[in-house]
Amino acid sequence: MADRGWYDDSDYHDAVQQAERATRFGWAAIAGTTGVLGCLLITLAVICAVAVLACLYVVVSMNY
Repeated sequence: MADRGWYDDSDYHDAVQQAERATRFGWAAIAGTTGVLGCLLITLAVICAVAVLACLYVVVSMNY
């Protein structure tokens, strides 16, 4: 530290870059998790719709 100048901000800039990388990783993780949960929700909705239609088909076909 003694061989650096008085206004040396390299440690600060390194910490800022590390924080920016961590922030980008965090947002990427949040976006990925949200995307996966959204896909799962859509899949669940489709499965429920197919199940309802199958049940309706069974009920209607029993009457004929």
